[in-house]
Amino acid sequence: MEALEVITAGETMMAFEAQGYGPLGEVSFYRKWIGGAESNFSIGLSRLGFRCGWFSRLGDDEFGKAIFKTLRGEGVDVSRVIFDSEFPTGVFFVERQAEGDFGCYYYRRYSAAAQLSPTDIDFGYMGGAKVIYLTGITPALGDSAREASKEICELATSNKQMLVFDPNLRLKLWNIHEARATLIPLMVKSTFVLPGENELTLLMDCENLERAIERAHEMGIRNLIIKRGAKGASIAIAGEETVKLPGFTLRNPISSMGAGDCFAAGFVAGLLKNQSLEECVRWANAMGAFCLMGWGPYQTLPDFTKLQLFLNGSSEITR
Repeated sequence: MEALEVITAGETMMAFEAQGYGPLGEVSFYRKWIGGAESNFSIGLSRLGFRCGWFSRLGDDEFGKAIFKTLRGEGVDVSRVIFDSEFPTGVFFVERQAEGDFGCYYYRRYSAAAQLSPTDIDFGYMGGAKVIYLTGITPALGDSAREASKEICELATSNKQMLVFDPNLRLKLWNIHEARATLIPLMVKSTFVLPGENELTLLMDCENLERAIERAHEMGIRNLIIKRGAKGASIAIAGEETVKLPGFTLRNPISSMGAGDCFAAGFVAGLLKNQSLEECVRWANAMGAFCLMGWGPYQTLPDFTKLQLFLNGSSEITR
């Protein structure tokens, strides 16, 4: 098999999305799909035509099998996935909120993915990729998953692979002090770090973004690509002036779920196509915009031709 361009690892769960607005207890019908930051990212890249691999632990249950089949059907390599007969696949429920987009309720404690460990890593498999992509969700799942994340980071560093890291701060999984202690060392070792604006200020313990950028650079986090939602994104490279790039304006945005993962897919796609950093961020903003066109974290993502048409202005969406 031809070497993969990108490999990632992390938890994917079965999602049940309410088909009506209001509290989950009042909703009778749900739509089922798979959801996980790293798998959303992988699907986005695969649809653009890149060779991606994703691995994790899945429960040896119907939900685990459905996740495996879905990712394989999207063209993502799942050959290193481990089915766990002892721990189940995690699930979560998505609540539609007329004011505030959506809410998520997770049932992932003691899930199979939380048992991911360094012994699950196929070093030869990972060593051939151009890019390794990690998020801060995996190390928040538990001690063994945290060690696996650190091991993957060390592997990428020793192999001189490009390591792209999204902190994806989840304070439902751990507190900010634990998050800082684990995530900041991973950010320092990463080639590019893709935090949200609020995530960076929280992790750097700063009141404003400008000071957070300064502190991150002082700590050795050199290359920041900062997601700013509808405002677009900023490129903050140590020793250089911060560049702000506008996003894309949607006439009717539906849901922002997964937009950060899709942003990351667009950014990495640009890197793999040897685009300038500004163009990589433009691709990232475009993929984030596609995500907002419907419900679900990846369902509305384009192929490469549609992405290029959109970037060239052939779209009903306005800038």
